[in-house]
Amino acid sequence: MKGKVDVLVGALWGDEGKGKVVDTMGADVDIFVRYQGGANAGHTVTVDGQKIVFNLLPSGMLYPGKLCVLGNGVVVDPEEFLKEVDELHRMRMDRARLAISSNAHVVMPYHKILDCAQEAFRGKGGMIGTTGRGIGPCYADKCARSGVRMEDLLDEVRLRDAVSAVLEEKNLVLTKLYGKNPLPFDEVYEPARDWGKALAPYVEDTVALLNDSFEKGKYILLEGAQGTLMDVDHGTYPYVTSSSTVMGGGFTGTGMSPACVDRVIAVTKGYTTRSSWGPMPTEEKGEVGEYLRDKGAEFGNVTGRPRRCGWLDIVALRYSMRLNGCSAAALMKLNVLSGMDEIKVCVAYDLDGVRTERFPGSAHILAKCRPIFESLRGWDEDISNCDTFESLPAEAQNYVNYIEDHAGAPVKLIGVGPDRNQTINRGL
Repeated sequence: MKGKVDVLVGALWGDEGKGKVVDTMGADVDIFVRYQGGANAGHTVTVDGQKIVFNLLPSGMLYPGKLCVLGNGVVVDPEEFLKEVDELHRMRMDRARLAISSNAHVVMPYHKILDCAQEAFRGKGGMIGTTGRGIGPCYADKCARSGVRMEDLLDEVRLRDAVSAVLEEKNLVLTKLYGKNPLPFDEVYEPARDWGKALAPYVEDTVALLNDSFEKGKYILLEGAQGTLMDVDHGTYPYVTSSSTVMGGGFTGTGMSPACVDRVIAVTKGYTTRSSWGPMPTEEKGEVGEYLRDKGAEFGNVTGRPRRCGWLDIVALRYSMRLNGCSAAALMKLNVLSGMDEIKVCVAYDLDGVRTERFPGSAHILAKCRPIFESLRGWDEDISNCDTFESLPAEAQNYVNYIEDHAGAPVKLIGVGPDRNQTINRGL
């Protein structure tokens, strides 16, 4: 009997609440898989009032008897991985089994130094908004075929050769281009060798593991990091991450076939946020933006920096739903909009005096777009205890229906608060 595979993607610029959606779905899922990104993506899960942030581990870690996998598309920071595992163990919440792809690339010490140096070198006008976690340089080495993979950590001889081969070049770049001190060989090799010993129990052939599990009828959830508009190909380049955040990345990042997929589920909020630099047509820099930021606790899990906030961008959402082939949507943080007399939705852009409903493929063009809004009535009621769609105020129901009509897919999950139980499930 064949299994079932769902792909979960962020609809816009990330931070939509994917961790909560994964956790909500978790009881039925057998295997949770992160397929791209690294420790630059924080997923938050709140259970019984206790908030837990996973920067690298899959969001299904709190379910006993499950398998959580870091696929080959993830770049693994061993220090962050071990820190998160130790923290869960300390809290007695390390309930799932963990596996890391032997083909996953490793974030090395020089990647983090290069990441920060490169961002500073770009200057204020050219900054991308990187987290400084070494993700971009690690992916660059992967594509340049000079990276260190998990399998290399397990073989001291191969690891020594790999570090020797790449460190001379990295030190030339660090010293000659960025004016940094060179990294001694032992300061790179010895920690990496120790990482290999600590990570050896987790490393395996996850491509075979996942495909064998699918053949045995297991339910597998592929969990993306960041959001569609941060995709290196289809996002607002160059203000993007370095991996494929769209549903296609779920296959290159795991080794599973697209033919296995049952559903693609997009996660969005009732409003729009963005953590990084780059154009955001619906950004509100005044009172509304502050209200959304404060009430929604919109501060980065990884960096702590305040997120940019604004009204929901339907143009961008439609683009994302189409690009990913989404069959369902999850709408998070609807409760944040409670207390607003008017809720605006961007339904089109004004581009040099011409109305367009198409999301542009260029960040430079998007920066010229001005939002065209439609307004809906808001609601005053606290909806955090609502457990059915029908128990929501009529105006909140109307807003959800409006999003469904314009996004082209049913909203199957509605978040009305941070806790696992503060969720309205409409058949997801």
